[in-house]
Amino acid sequence: MESKCIYDQSFDKVNFSEKPLIKGEYENCSFTNCDFSNADLSEVIFLESEFSDCNFSNAGLGKTSLLDVTFDNCKMLGLIFDACNEVGFAATFRN
Repeated sequence: MESKCIYDQSFDKVNFSEKPLIKGEYENCSFTNCDFSNADLSEVIFLESEFSDCNFSNAGLGKTSLLDVTFDNCKMLGLIFDACNEVGFAATFRN
């Protein structure tokens, strides 16, 4: 399966628990008021992206890449960051 590259996109109020996030690379994207609770984010690459007021509770992070991402006022219960790809891991957390 070919992975998708998504650049400079804004996602607002999307429920990724019901409609799974397409596996691929998300560069310079913004996610606002999105629900990732219990979503499978494994092997997804987030690069220079920002998450605001999102719910990540119990999301699967197996081999997920977080490269220069910001989480602002996000709910993040039950996340296992140890499962993320360690290479280049860089995340900022606010509130």
